[in-house]
Amino acid sequence: MELSLKKPIVFFDLETTGISIATDRIVEISILKVFPNGTQESKTWLVNPEIEIPQQAIDVHGITNEKVVTEPTFKELAPKINEMILDADLAGFNSNRFDIPLLAEELLRAGIDFDMDNRKAIDVQVIFHKKEQRTLSAGYKFYCGKDLEDAHSAEADTLATYEILKAQLDKYEDIGNSVEELSEFSAHTKRADFAGFILFDDEQQEIFSFGKYKGRKVEDVLKENPGYNSWIQQADFPLYTKKVLRLIKERMSSPQTPEMSDEEKLKALQQKFNLR
Repeated sequence: MELSLKKPIVFFDLETTGISIATDRIVEISILKVFPNGTQESKTWLVNPEIEIPQQAIDVHGITNEKVVTEPTFKELAPKINEMILDADLAGFNSNRFDIPLLAEELLRAGIDFDMDNRKAIDVQVIFHKKEQRTLSAGYKFYCGKDLEDAHSAEADTLATYEILKAQLDKYEDIGNSVEELSEFSAHTKRADFAGFILFDDEQQEIFSFGKYKGRKVEDVLKENPGYNSWIQQADFPLYTKKVLRLIKERMSSPQTPEMSDEEKLKALQQKFNLR
């Protein structure tokens, strides 16, 4: 079964200096853009992260500091990358929790105001884990009957992810084949930001998931302690988390006539960030 596309979708994978969304950097990015008519466009870049690549990361992906020292920085590549993904939905393997948040950080750091307006996100790993509980290499073997050569190469992982999703469409008739259905199926818990520092509670209100205000409504905390937002804006939190907080604060200061219901607030935020 083929994907049912209304717009292009970008499959992508990142190799990085580590696993911190806020502080680590991209060292390789591979993009496979699939258009509704079936045509494809692909591009892979090595990236100078402008920080040292730890040996632990080198042991995973094999990309050394010497290999990227003469490559362009992400800031230099950002306009090309943004142009390639601008009109597209996004897909990857563990992309909802890592690749999309880190890509957003890098784009925001480069001065490009990335958001998820009018986008859907498909996380192939979530579909895989809900159905089979395996790794990418095992998933490639399970669904496609092939051994994954060059695992942890961004290009190999990107192509394998696309092949796995197509095989999943053939195997699981109940997950649908539209981007909307797959995005819904591969979504994690309801989050207001990518990193999960701000969640939705049972009343569909934003709450903090960490620290001394864990479980408290964001609006209540910001009213009670206005300096908390300032502290987060200055601290080592992901840029997208900071952006979500700024938007909530702006929403609080804007007149709401008539007052939105909880359901309307949730719908507005989900439409804004396409997060579930």
